[in-house]
Amino acid sequence: MTRHPIVLPLVLALLLLVIVPAAATVVQSTVLFSPNPPLIQSGRQNVVATYIIIPSGSMTFSENHDLQMQTDLANARWVIQVIDDGRNAARQTASGNVAFFNGALLSYPTNHDVSFTVTINGTVPAAAGPEVMVLHVEELDNAGHVVPGSILTITRPVAGQAPTGTVTPLPVVTPVVTPATTATPRANLPVVCVVLAAGIGLILVARQRDL
Repeated sequence: MTRHPIVLPLVLALLLLVIVPAAATVVQSTVLFSPNPPLIQSGRQNVVATYIIIPSGSMTFSENHDLQMQTDLANARWVIQVIDDGRNAARQTASGNVAFFNGALLSYPTNHDVSFTVTINGTVPAAAGPEVMVLHVEELDNAGHVVPGSILTITRPVAGQAPTGTVTPLPVVTPVVTPATTATPRANLPVVCVVLAAGIGLILVARQRDL
């Protein structure tokens, strides 16, 4: 009996290709802010981001994968809405800085047009700046590892905050220079009087001697 040691690994590889679904691609479509950026420290902020799923396997999204979402907005409240062929499907809410979404809620046959919207309402931190990470989305596999190339991040600037690395120049102060005077100093009046009196006295004494 002839053995074929290469056949078994090939069969196992083909089985893995059939069993393990290819990862879908999540693409950010639109993002809306209310109020519009720049963000205001301690101000309320509402964000609505839309994502489109581009399938690359037998299903639109792997039901064994999850989406992890994060925000730096404080007291955040989440609403995640799945849209299947233009109609609202699964809906999930959450609160806090992190939200998880089950991939099974995004898993449809590839003949479906699937997308989802993420709505966040929160407060810009009082000490935020120069930018705030508004929304961070990443896909996790069944082992909890981040799927390469799946990270999508939205950041926006904060009003009144200088960009990182910008140095504000110090104001230039021009020294005040007092101009030197060229006027001839005047003699003290009492001194002049004394000199004149002494001169007159000498003249009188000389005349008395001549007499």
